[in-house]
Amino acid sequence: MPEESSLSGRRIAFLVAGEGIEQVELTEPWNAVQEAGGEPVLISPQSGKVQAFNHLDKGDTFDVDQTVSEADPEGFAGLVLPGGVANPDALRMDEDAVAFVKAFFEADKPVAAICHAGWMLAEAGAAKGRRLTSWPSLQTDLRNAGADWVDEEVVVDGNLVTSRKPDDLPAFNAELTELFSK
Repeated sequence: MPEESSLSGRRIAFLVAGEGIEQVELTEPWNAVQEAGGEPVLISPQSGKVQAFNHLDKGDTFDVDQTVSEADPEGFAGLVLPGGVANPDALRMDEDAVAFVKAFFEADKPVAAICHAGWMLAEAGAAKGRRLTSWPSLQTDLRNAGADWVDEEVVVDGNLVTSRKPDDLPAFNAELTELFSK
């Protein structure tokens, strides 16, 4: 990977709920960050382990590195929001998780959201005036939150990169590692 796209030494937060994370939307961006030299950190409202899913079937569990109430957004160069229907739906009900996401936008730090993670963008007030994409069933929610929703593989709008679904992961990962390395 060219030096200008390296994440060498940069800590990247991955915010997830206790369960319902779409596994591939966690693991593939995680691996992309690691391959680019970054340090992914798993953050969740609760300590312990989180349960990922492969669509509706239970997948692997993953150890939480920090709780969201303990995590300081200042200590991270970027934020990844994996999807899965239950994951962002639970996170948007957690005040600390919403505040964590807001802090990245207030500090103009890069954020990457895929699939149903668009709900967190709406909840954090970060969708308004943004061109973005998500899982198609969220388009009305995101448009109601003020976003310019489009059906595209990957969309970069300033410090935000979004994608629709697991099939979009190669493009999503390429754009997020490029954005996070700036």
